[in-house]
Amino acid sequence: MSISIFDGITNVIIEVVFALIPLIIFFMIAQMVFLHLPRKKVIDILKGIFLAFIGLTLFLQGVHVGFEPAGTMMGEVLGSKNYRWILIPIGFLLGFVATIAEPAIRILNHEVDKVSGGYIPKSVLLYTLCIGVGFSIALAMLRLLIGIPIIWLILPGYILALIMVQFSTPTFTAVAFDSGGVATGPMTVTFIMAIALGVGEVMDDRDPMIDSFGMIALVALAPILSVLTLGLLYAWKERHDD
Repeated sequence: MSISIFDGITNVIIEVVFALIPLIIFFMIAQMVFLHLPRKKVIDILKGIFLAFIGLTLFLQGVHVGFEPAGTMMGEVLGSKNYRWILIPIGFLLGFVATIAEPAIRILNHEVDKVSGGYIPKSVLLYTLCIGVGFSIALAMLRLLIGIPIIWLILPGYILALIMVQFSTPTFTAVAFDSGGVATGPMTVTFIMAIALGVGEVMDDRDPMIDSFGMIALVALAPILSVLTLGLLYAWKERHDD
C-alpha cells in the first residue's frame, strides 16, 4: 500500500523556506542594528519560526492533498445534478465555514480585538467576515449557474464600498480593506475555487476559464462591504445611545 499524502511535499517545503527566509534575514538585521534582544529571547523567536515552518508545511501539504481534490470532486458531483440551484446555499455554507478555518482571519480578529481594546470583539468581526464571504460564494455560484459577467458584480461592489467609506470611521475603513486581503487565504483559494472549477468542468454551457474564475475577487470584496456595514451599524448604535 503506497502512501501518497506526502507527494509533492518537497515543493511545499521549498515554497515555505523561500517565504520565511526574507523574514528571518530582516529580523536578524533588525536584531543587530537596533533591537538587541537578549540571547534567550532570540532563541525563543527562532524556535517559534521553526515551529511556524513545520506548521505551514504540514498545513499547505494537507490543503493540496486533501481539500483541493475534495473540492474538485464535490464540484463535479454537484454540477452534474439536475437541481443545480443547491449550489447557492451550499456555497454560502462552505464560504462561512472556510472563513472560520482561515488562519489569517484568526490573526486579524485577535489583533483588532487587542488593538481596539475590545471595542471590536473578535467574535463579532469573525462572524461578520464569515457572513460576508458566505454571501460572496453564494453570489459566485449564482454567477456560475446563469453566466453573469464578473464586471457586473465587481464594479458596482467597489463603487458601493467607496460610497460607504465616506460614512464610515477610519478605524473600520482600515480594518475592512485589510479583511479583504486576509479572507483570500489557502483555505478559500484551494477548496472553494476547486469546487467552482469542478462545477464548471461538468457544465456543458459554461467555460471553466471564464465562469469559474473571478470568485476570489468576489471573496476579496465581500469582507470590505461587510466590515464597512458593521462600522455603519456601530455608528448608528452610538448615535442612538447618545
